[in-house]
Amino acid sequence: QVQLVESGGGSVQAGGSLRLSCATSAYTGSTFSMAWFRQVPGKEREGVAVINSIGATIYADSVKGRFTISKDNAGNGVYLQMNSLKPEETAMYYCAAARRDYYFNIPSSTGFSYWGQGTQVTVSS
Repeated sequence: QVQLVESGGGSVQAGGSLRLSCATSAYTGSTFSMAWFRQVPGKEREGVAVINSIGATIYADSVKGRFTISKDNAGNGVYLQMNSLKPEETAMYYCAAARRDYYFNIPSSTGFSYWGQGTQVTVSS
């Protein structure tokens, strides 16, 4: 069992930046794919970025060039650097982990077994 704890959410104006962090209770560096999803009330959870066990990354088209996912050097977490934020990206952001690799497309949320409680990101115009 792996516990995930997110932090770093908050309120920012459009065009601003935030860095989300996800700490894991166990080593996940070379054995898990890690991901960030986001969700607004009434909508499905949307995949934002994935980093697999060998460090390959996948991004949703809407965030390419603005968001960067990276792993903690000790293998106990993952980060999401978000730049040029837009009001429509206001959502609860969740960290997720899976004991398998993803290479080409971000899977649906059912592809991840472990989830954090989420951190709220609010972008004002």
